[in-house]
Amino acid sequence: MSSKKTPNHAVYAMSFASIYPHYVAKAEKKGRTKQEVDEIISWLLGYNQKELNEQLEKQTDFETFITEAPKPNPARTLIKGVVCGIRVEEIEEPMMQEIRYLDKLIDELAKGKAMEKILRD
Repeated sequence: MSSKKTPNHAVYAMSFASIYPHYVAKAEKKGRTKQEVDEIISWLLGYNQKELNEQLEKQTDFETFITEAPKPNPARTLIKGVVCGIRVEEIEEPMMQEIRYLDKLIDELAKGKAMEKILRD
């Protein structure tokens, strides 16, 4: 019998502020910028720069960061591909899928993909 409760993955309780520098470092290591990472977060979740900075300062956990996103982009369902060996479009657990959407976009940034393509324009 399956429970409807959200699985308790350790990443959900981690502060987004502890993960964010890894996204930035991954991008910068490949010649991309923190501004591009922020633009991806804004496109995906609707945070403006001030709101993003506030979330980072508050050490908001990843699950809250996702669930309280101001304006999740409906086009995020266009994000397809593999992250950590799993196809993002096939992830059944909604919170994990949202996190993997962000991971996938950061991967695309680090791989040199054009921002227009990353942002599904």
